[in-house]
Amino acid sequence: MSLLEKAVLGAYFGTLIVLAAYGVHRCLLVFLYLRHRDRRAVPPPDPATWPRVTVQLPVYNERYVVARLIDAVASLDYPREALEIQVLDDSTDDTGEIAAARVEALRKEGVDIHHVRRGSRRGFKAGALAEGLARARGELIAVFDADFVPLRDYLRRTIPYFSEPRVGVVQARWGHINRDYSLLTRAQAILLDGHFVIEHGARFRSGRFFNFNGTAGVWRRACIEDAGGWQCDTLTEDLDLSYRAQMRGWKFVFVPEIVAPAELPVEMNAFKSQQGRWAAGAIQTGRKILPALLRSPLPWRVKLEGTVHLTGNLAYALMVVVSLLIFPTLLIRSNYRGGTIAFLFDASLFLAASASVVSFYALSQRECYSDWRRQLRYLPLVLAVGIGMCVNNAAAVLRGLKERGGDFVRTPKHGIAAKGESWLGSLYSGRRTFLPLIEIAYGSAFTAAVVYAVRHGLWVSAVFLTLFAFGFLYVGILSLAQRPIEAWLRRIFSARSLVPDRAPTVA
Repeated sequence: MSLLEKAVLGAYFGTLIVLAAYGVHRCLLVFLYLRHRDRRAVPPPDPATWPRVTVQLPVYNERYVVARLIDAVASLDYPREALEIQVLDDSTDDTGEIAAARVEALRKEGVDIHHVRRGSRRGFKAGALAEGLARARGELIAVFDADFVPLRDYLRRTIPYFSEPRVGVVQARWGHINRDYSLLTRAQAILLDGHFVIEHGARFRSGRFFNFNGTAGVWRRACIEDAGGWQCDTLTEDLDLSYRAQMRGWKFVFVPEIVAPAELPVEMNAFKSQQGRWAAGAIQTGRKILPALLRSPLPWRVKLEGTVHLTGNLAYALMVVVSLLIFPTLLIRSNYRGGTIAFLFDASLFLAASASVVSFYALSQRECYSDWRRQLRYLPLVLAVGIGMCVNNAAAVLRGLKERGGDFVRTPKHGIAAKGESWLGSLYSGRRTFLPLIEIAYGSAFTAAVVYAVRHGLWVSAVFLTLFAFGFLYVGILSLAQRPIEAWLRRIFSARSLVPDRAPTVA
C-alpha cells in the first residue's frame, strides 16, 4: 500500500472516529433521558395572583401568517388585566398593514396590544426583542415567532413554574401543524422531536444546560437583564442568552407536555435557510461562550456537554470530508481486501450514521405519538436528509467560524396547515445559492459509487452509499426545482381547485 493510500485511509478513518464520537454522544443522551426519566418538571399550583405577562411577537414580512398569530395570542386564556401583547414588526411589505388592522380591531375589543415599529432592522430579531423589552410592563416575557399558533391554555400551564424564584425560563415543546404535508415536513418533524424530547429532556433531567429555542418559551425579565440582555453578535441570540443566563445561575425548565403548534417549512430552500442560520449561529455562540464556560467553576459534566452542544454542527463539515474520501477508499479497498479494513469501514460507518440515529429518533417518536411504529418507516429518510444537508450546513459552519453576527435570513412561511394546500402563489421563497449544484454533483458521484460497490461485492457499503446518493440528490434537486415539480404534479392530478388564493385576508 502506497503512502498516499495510507494517508487517504488515515484521514478517512480519523474523520469517522470523530463522527462516531458525536454519534456516541447521541447515544449518551438517550441513556441520560432514560436514566433520569422520573425527574420530570412537576406542575406547581396556580399562583394566588397571576403575574403580568408581556407576549412579544417578532415579525418580519409575514403576510400569510401574521393575522393567525395575533388572533391566537389574543385568545390566550389569561387575566386580561395581566396580559400585554407586543407585535414587534420590522416588516417592509404589507405585513405592517395587516398587523396594524388586527391590532386596531383588538384594541377596540379591550385587548392590551401594541404595534411596535422601528426605524430599521438593526440587530434583527435580537434588536426587536430588546426594543420591546424596554417598553414592556410584564415581569414575565413570552415569545412566539410568526409560524406559531399557541393554544389557549399555554400561559396558564407555563406561568406557575415561575413560583420558584431562580427559574429564568420555561420552554415548551414545538408541535407541527403540517407534519403530514410532505416527505420533507415529516423528516423535519422527526428531527425536531428528537431535539426537543431527547436532547432537551436528557439535558434538563440530568442537570445539564439546554437552551431556549427562540420561541414558545417564557422568560423572567430579571433573568434577561441579569444575563446581559439580548445581543446581536450571533445569529442565534436565543442560544447565546440561554448560556449566559445559566452560567449566572438561572434555572431553565423544559415541559414537553406543553406543546406549541407551529408551521414547518414546506420549501427546501426555506428549510436550508433555517438550518444554515442555526448552524452558523451555534458555532458563533460557541466561539463567544466556550472560553468563559470552560473557565467557570461549573461541574465538568456541564462543561463537557456544553462543549459538545455548541460544537455539534462541526459534524456537518466532517461529513463533507467523509463524502469526499469515500470513493477513494472504495478504490483502495477493491485492491486490498483485508478483512480488518473492511470491518472498520463498515462498522464505523454503521455506528456513525445508523445506530445512534435509530435509537435517538425512534425513542422520540415513541414518547410523542401513539402510532410511533408507523413513524419509524421515515427514519431512512431522516438519515438521508441529514446527509444531504451537510454541504449547506458545512458552508454555514465556515461562515460562523469567520464571522460575527451577519445577515439574519428569515424562514419564509406560507400559512400551510393541511395537506393539499399550496404555496405556489406565495411571494416568499428561501434564498437560492449555487450549493444545489454541488449537492447534485455529490449525489451523482455517490450513485456511481453505489454501482462500483455492487460490482465489487461491497454490499454493506452499497446500502449506505445509497443513502448518501439519495440524500444529496433529494436536497439538491428540490432546491432547484421544487416549485416547477409541485406545479407539474398538480397539473397531472388536476389539483387546481386545491390551490388557494395566496392573498391574505384581514378580518
